[in-house]
Amino acid sequence: MKISKEFKIGIVVTLALALLYWGINFLKGEDIFSKERVFMSVYKDVGGLQKANPVRINGLIVGQVRDMFFSGDGDADIVIELVIKNKIAIPENSTAKIISSDILGSKAVDIILGTSSQLAESGDTLQAEIEESIKDEVSRQLKPIKSKAENLMLSIDTVLTMLNNLFSTTNTENISRSVGYLANTFENLESTTSTLDTIMSGQKTRLERILSNIESITLTLKSNEDNLNSIFTNLAAVSDTLANAHIAETISNVNRVMSEIGGITEKINKGEGSLGMLVNNDSLYIELEKTTRELNLLIEDIRLNPKKYLKFSVF
Repeated sequence: MKISKEFKIGIVVTLALALLYWGINFLKGEDIFSKERVFMSVYKDVGGLQKANPVRINGLIVGQVRDMFFSGDGDADIVIELVIKNKIAIPENSTAKIISSDILGSKAVDIILGTSSQLAESGDTLQAEIEESIKDEVSRQLKPIKSKAENLMLSIDTVLTMLNNLFSTTNTENISRSVGYLANTFENLESTTSTLDTIMSGQKTRLERILSNIESITLTLKSNEDNLNSIFTNLAAVSDTLANAHIAETISNVNRVMSEIGGITEKINKGEGSLGMLVNNDSLYIELEKTTRELNLLIEDIRLNPKKYLKFSVF
């Protein structure tokens, strides 16, 4: 059977169209000959991500970015389609993070696997995250330094203002006067030191004698350490005895006795009782004095005239 030329041309055109379709889809990140899964993720800003940028898991490329478009719900959110050609299980709480893949700023999507036991299926939406740009990172790192630098500049400005005020004309004169006073103080101190050196030189022998006496006293105390210990022990015993001697009770009794003596003395002064009457009544004293005088006369008369009072009988 003879194949016509037109048939051959049709077959070639069909193959060319098929190859063209496959090539276009391949460049778009689609492979019509492989089983693939498609996941969505929504971002406020894609940071320069483009179609056909790689999708990676743990650094291994597992797919591409197929498409990017606005969500169409009135917001400026951007939806990206991620085509995964690998059969790796992706938990439903995994995150699609836009990162910089090289120092030139090329972008990629890094899928950070979650820990959920439920797996995401084709068509599900993954959590979105975007890596900070180098500018944002540098700004974040430099922000504390900037704050410290501003505080440092404020401190320097404050110090300069204080120095300016310190070295004003009035303060300069005060500082000069203070320096002069300080110099005089050092001169007086030097003079005092010199005088003290002179005194110490003149009293050197006496000081040596004093130190020698102190050393002798120390040696004496050391040699009588046992005696001192005995004395301190006796003092401790005496202290214990005094502590147990009921001194407070004794003093209370003494105070009570003194109070009673005071009461007796007060009664005597008032003339109460025999002793009070004896002390305060002159008539009793006069009678006693009279009786004493008469008794003396009686004794004297008995001595001079014993026969008058004594009678003897003889058998």
